[in-house]
Amino acid sequence: MTVKVTVEVNRKLTVNADIDTVFTLLSDVNTAVSHFPNVQELTDLGDNAFRWEMEEISSGGYTVKTIYACQYAVDSDAKTIVWTPVKGVGNGIVSGQWELTAVETGTDISFTTQAELTFPFPRLLKLVTSPIVKLEFTGMVDTYLSNLKELWT
Repeated sequence: MTVKVTVEVNRKLTVNADIDTVFTLLSDVNTAVSHFPNVQELTDLGDNAFRWEMEEISSGGYTVKTIYACQYAVDSDAKTIVWTPVKGVGNGIVSGQWELTAVETGTDISFTTQAELTFPFPRLLKLVTSPIVKLEFTGMVDTYLSNLKELWT
């Protein structure tokens, strides 16, 4: 039996750095991911695709490990970075995008991501595990954005 948890995170923030500085860092997946918490390993699969392996998270006697892969499309004219899932890798399907807009004070950043995570738990545990997984995922994204914002303030 498995439990599927769907998470969607949408965040907006403004940073003091110019759009080219922000875009350069975010379009370099290795550099950008170095600011994301709890990444155990990031593997370059070639063709701007990367396999994410997160550290294990334990709660209530259960352990969760998330693995997924995404391919990144970088558009320097539009100042967007879009990631789409690489099928058949791990237990997660993750997609999303960065959208950057130059403003007088720096750069407006829009971050959106969707994830469908599958774990080997009995379905009866979905009511318990789903909120925990969503909280952990959202917390890691918020920490990531906070870490990035600190770079540009």
